[in-house]
Amino acid sequence: MKFLFIPLFLTTFAFSQVEYPTDYFRSPLDIPVIPSGTFAELRTNHFHAGLDIKTQQREGLNIYTVAEGYISRIKVSHYGYGKVIYITHPNGYTSVYGHLSSYAPIIEAYVKAKQYEQESYEVEMFPAVDELKVKTDEIIAYSGNTGSSGGPHLHFEIRDQQERTINPLLFGLEVQDKKSPFVSGVYAYTKDDNSFVNGRTGRVELRLIPNKNKDYNVESINAYGNIGFGVISYDQQDLAVNQNGINGLQAFFNGHKKFEMDFNRFSFSETRHINRFLDYELYKTKRSRIQKLFVEKGNVLSLYKELDNDGYVKIADSTASVYKIRITDFHGNESWVTIPINGKKMSKTPVSIDTKSKTYIFAEQPTNLNEKNVNVFIPANSFYDDAFIDFKVSNDTIYLHKDIIPLQKNVTLQYDVSNYKDSEIDKLYIAELIGNKRYPSYLNTKRGDNKTLTASSNALGTYALVMDTQGPRISAVNFQDKKWLSNYRYLKFKITDDLSGISNYRATINGKWILMEYEYKTNTLTFDFNDNVVNDTENELKLVVTDNVGNSSTFEATFFRK
Repeated sequence: MKFLFIPLFLTTFAFSQVEYPTDYFRSPLDIPVIPSGTFAELRTNHFHAGLDIKTQQREGLNIYTVAEGYISRIKVSHYGYGKVIYITHPNGYTSVYGHLSSYAPIIEAYVKAKQYEQESYEVEMFPAVDELKVKTDEIIAYSGNTGSSGGPHLHFEIRDQQERTINPLLFGLEVQDKKSPFVSGVYAYTKDDNSFVNGRTGRVELRLIPNKNKDYNVESINAYGNIGFGVISYDQQDLAVNQNGINGLQAFFNGHKKFEMDFNRFSFSETRHINRFLDYELYKTKRSRIQKLFVEKGNVLSLYKELDNDGYVKIADSTASVYKIRITDFHGNESWVTIPINGKKMSKTPVSIDTKSKTYIFAEQPTNLNEKNVNVFIPANSFYDDAFIDFKVSNDTIYLHKDIIPLQKNVTLQYDVSNYKDSEIDKLYIAELIGNKRYPSYLNTKRGDNKTLTASSNALGTYALVMDTQGPRISAVNFQDKKWLSNYRYLKFKITDDLSGISNYRATINGKWILMEYEYKTNTLTFDFNDNVVNDTENELKLVVTDNVGNSSTFEATFFRK
């Protein structure tokens, strides 16, 4: 069944200039579309690229092709989208279905043949145009929780021919939503040292006052100079309690539009700039996502639609002004925030900042930081702005400022480990130290011929050399050595590693490779006897699991099966 688009649901935010087919695609599920995550929702380091559709907290629901086409890509991975299918349609769009539990039988056989051929669970395939054609309403897979998924749901996308991802709701999928967006915080920002809000510079939290009509007022502020604003907001749909993303932002100063942004289409190449759109420091320290209603240097997001003076307002002395924020969801529900502003000139109070022990980074220049056995390379334009940062090295630990400044590019960390024994070097890796307990999180570490270790990171923070000499732990979950398993469908294991983490695993029965699915969220490996690779009565099982520095552990057992 196709869903028809209702014109009433159009917002004033734009994409009116783009004609999207609203009766071409059906829903990928045969249950009501209830989002657990909306398009372009604010996520860590990226905007959400699709629509997360609830599957009633279950796995195994039928997933349907939304229109005819051909399967142009299939990928199976431990992380990311997990098991995913891409379908290219005659109208030029591509639909994407992620976090699947399994594929429909023909596709499942196609994928497993490739997995056994490559002797790898993780595979990626690009079938030819005539290889896996599909019709509308065809079952192609079953919903699941694979990859980096926090619970059972379907991740659904529609992309154009430029690989830009587009809000699926623009194509006519119906969602029940009569709720207006919610606002939980409003902030003002001074652009320079000659601007003030309530006698202060920088970020200033404003007192938010909800109204009975679901709009919001802000206590009157005194301001002067160039000022920007930010808002914390989210949306909910009628049948869900999830705090989902909004669809549009507008700002008006004395009735004149200063800022407009919609969340309907973006490119994957730009999504990292979310860290410039948000107040990165407050997100990293307080987990609050302030959406800035002004645009700073280096922010090239295509989501911005109309800007006057980059969204900043100029407040003169002895004036009275009104700043209004309009927040909308896709279905046209809206909330308004009203901020009265009194123009009041203030004198500048000198602020001294101790920069003696800090390192100055010129954003547009590459920087090499060297101390003891460490080199940190910061490519040009990794920082948005010139900045002072803390940098020091102590006992193989790198203190590279707090992670409160967003980066556009990865920094490279390099250790000279020539003071270690060769046997020790093989067990060393570079880790980011996470949280108050400084838990070491493995970074992909490369070993150089000249006794160097190198890794890259997308954030500032604290890093260290860590040694891992212990192999992973392996335990059987549902069977024992020397047992009959004739009535078993699955073999299950639990595998864990405390430090560098699991790198790879290999299992064989009677010397023949078997496919084991790894679910990192539960630390389980599973083999399905329905793969029909076990034909003997007495069987020798061998499982080898290796961590990221090469430590290996082996599990061996004999089982019987008729």
